[in-house]
Amino acid sequence: MSITTSVSGVEAPASAATPPQRLTGRLKVILAVLLVAQFMLAVDFSILNVALPAIGDGLGFSLSNLQWIATAFALSAAGFTLFFGRVGDLIGRKRIFLGSLGLLGLASLVGGLATSPEILIIARVAQGLATAAATPAGLALLTTSFPEGPLRQKALGLNGALMSAGFTAGAVLGGVLTDLLSWRWAFFLNVPVAIAVLLIAPTVITESRPTQRPKMDLPGALSVTLGLLALVFGLTQAGEHGWTHPVALVSLLVGAALLVAFYFIERKAAQPLVPVHVLRKRTVAWGNVLGMLAFVTETSLVYLLTLYMQKTLGFSAMTAGISFGVLGVGTVVGGMLAPKVIARTSTITTLVAGGLLQAVFTMVLLLLGDTSASMALLLPATFLGGVGNMLVIVGFMVTATTGLPDHEQGLATGLASMSQQVGITMGTPIMSAIVTAATAGAVTGAAILHGVTIAIAVNAALVLLGVLIAAVALRTKKQAART
Repeated sequence: MSITTSVSGVEAPASAATPPQRLTGRLKVILAVLLVAQFMLAVDFSILNVALPAIGDGLGFSLSNLQWIATAFALSAAGFTLFFGRVGDLIGRKRIFLGSLGLLGLASLVGGLATSPEILIIARVAQGLATAAATPAGLALLTTSFPEGPLRQKALGLNGALMSAGFTAGAVLGGVLTDLLSWRWAFFLNVPVAIAVLLIAPTVITESRPTQRPKMDLPGALSVTLGLLALVFGLTQAGEHGWTHPVALVSLLVGAALLVAFYFIERKAAQPLVPVHVLRKRTVAWGNVLGMLAFVTETSLVYLLTLYMQKTLGFSAMTAGISFGVLGVGTVVGGMLAPKVIARTSTITTLVAGGLLQAVFTMVLLLLGDTSASMALLLPATFLGGVGNMLVIVGFMVTATTGLPDHEQGLATGLASMSQQVGITMGTPIMSAIVTAATAGAVTGAAILHGVTIAIAVNAALVLLGVLIAAVALRTKKQAART
């Protein structure tokens, strides 16, 4: 007889065996290995942002081509995530995880030793591909190693905290390493970490794959990968040239058309890349929307505040980067609190409460002024906003991966990783376009402050949209009946 049990407000199949309630020594090692790897992957998203001018000077990048250092990584990381998540389901998540970390270490070494722009761009593409493969594989290994319930919630909470903290730490490390050593160390930093994980992981992580190996859905894989590539490319071009630029518009339209085609392909495919029943699952669909909004808002806020601190307050890149350490602490605190809040309330309550906390302290930033005294407002607001954002991120991860069997965990975590990476990629171009429109080309400190304020208001509105979705779209029938 099939029974279900409520897991943090989400209906899910009950496990046949009683899941362990405490972390064993082996589980602690598995958790540490996977968390270190995920933290390193998150750092790569932002570690070069502050170093871009120095890289341009060192390798002879033109000013117009500098953005390709970030775009090359974002395109491959976001575009291939879902594809590699499914590949991990087919050939083994452990094998994909270890292989992609090896590629990341090698690509980082090549990037650090690069002597020309072409070599550096190739290294960034390889880093992005490695991230696209390692992130969903690592998350799938995490969810299959820890059963649904308190242990998985704790693992996902720590993972979410370190992923978000890694993005913030990247901004800090990028500034410090570039100022004190060289931009090359932003690449070299990955090499010893990758080697350490590759030495330890094979001995503690067991292989995870379905018992029957289905065929790869090539039409689905091509349509979703090309669609995401076009979408991400369009977003980066919109951030650089504006939303009405022909290249941006065509790319966005092509991307949207390919993603629509992907849905119809999956409806008819015998062995689809993403079964339509998974896409139709309320927790998967809305959970990933919430995850995308969470990463759009917080990562783009880092961009906005970097712009504010450097252009309005006149801070150096290193000082601005170090200031985000407070946000990083907030995300770690939020990641530690999230499993406890979920256990005592529900996933939906955690999503709503976290979103409201993030929204309130994002709106507090609307009061920022043009003197350094505003840092007394900025620092506590980013700390508390970071706590709220992390409650949402952990709630999203739990929601988007709950109630699915182990053989679909690679798919679920691939979707979650895709939402995360597309969200990170979308945030900065969207906010950059808003700032550009609001400043009308002016680059004075006062104009930048005005543009940043408008963008922060939009940012807060997106957070509140997430709160509304969590409160309405994720309610169960029982919760709706009680209200």
